[in-house]
Amino acid sequence: MVERTASLVVGIVANEASGDLLGASLIRAIRARVPDARFVGVAGPRMLEAGCSTLFDQERLAVMGLTEVLAHLRELLSIRTELERYFVANPPDVFIGVDAPDFNLGLERRLRDKGIRTVHFVSPTVWAWRPGRVHGIRRAVDLMLSIFPFEEAFLREHEVPATYVGHPLAEEIPLDVDRAAARQGLGLPDQGQLMAILPGSRMGEVSRLAEPFIATALRCVEAKPDLTFVAPMVSKRLRTLFEATLQRRAPQLPIHLVDGRSRDALAAADCVLTASGTATLEALLLKRPMVVGYRVHPLSYHLVKALRLVKVPYVAMANLLVGRELAPEFLQDRCRPELLAPALLDLLDNAEHRRFIAAEYDRIHRHLRRNAADSAAIAVLGLIGHPASGRGVAC
Repeated sequence: MVERTASLVVGIVANEASGDLLGASLIRAIRARVPDARFVGVAGPRMLEAGCSTLFDQERLAVMGLTEVLAHLRELLSIRTELERYFVANPPDVFIGVDAPDFNLGLERRLRDKGIRTVHFVSPTVWAWRPGRVHGIRRAVDLMLSIFPFEEAFLREHEVPATYVGHPLAEEIPLDVDRAAARQGLGLPDQGQLMAILPGSRMGEVSRLAEPFIATALRCVEAKPDLTFVAPMVSKRLRTLFEATLQRRAPQLPIHLVDGRSRDALAAADCVLTASGTATLEALLLKRPMVVGYRVHPLSYHLVKALRLVKVPYVAMANLLVGRELAPEFLQDRCRPELLAPALLDLLDNAEHRRFIAAEYDRIHRHLRRNAADSAAIAVLGLIGHPASGRGVAC
């Protein structure tokens, strides 16, 4: 065993940009209680900034969709095996898998079988998608940290130890944001309407959404010549892919590409065109009206439909939280410029509807505020009986 250099060693793996945000918030909260805690695993830029060491490039794990996973399955399994070997040889006090259940739950189960305490941060959507997974979850985790209020009861009913901690983003994002300051910080025009375009955080997403999203922006600027756009890019690879499509389809489009800073881009915007995913929650918390467009590989889509794997009426978390399609969704064959553009123009032309949406999103924002990162840190430290938790060992 490697000699410890910290009073607490935490293994933590986050596979994609949304997990990077959550992982970073938890790292900071644990370190606030245990300043010399050491974190190691798979980290993105925010987790690296928070002080986590990474064993693999996070982008190698950021794969989504049934067919896409199959294409990268050998590499994903190899990485998971290497992570298992590392953590068995260097046992942490606790291992935390951040989201990415198909990857992390298998790793958690193997580590738990070796006597390592395991936590999963962000409950898989077993209440909406492949509910049979709850049996595997029960085998894999000592504690599930849920970020939405309706999850805890479901998990406990299925004998999964769970704690609702709220959503860290609801704490990080203020209830009110300054649109003008966000524009100034990004060097964007003070006047005129601005649309944020977020085509996803994975290569597969951007490769399928860049073209329809750019074509949609062209239609919108034809109707509103003073309209400008901002598109935050998660990584250099994604920016290169998006820029290639932009140069091919619309080099004249008045669009500002920024590296990272998706939250600032959303705060600066009057409305948003976004892929499904965590971006819809961020747009909700920033009170920005949005239109959601999404495509997966056609085979993935048909398999999901044929097997009836999805049990919820909406794909956007913003709509699931509100309880209705306040953000219009255009999926698969309906993710087309001739449908997306009119929905966005309707938002831009209807200030009263934008105010109504903002009020609804504000209500949800307040409900999700539970001091999530600190609550999660207390739960993790309590699980292993660490004195900094302020409580005994969790049951």
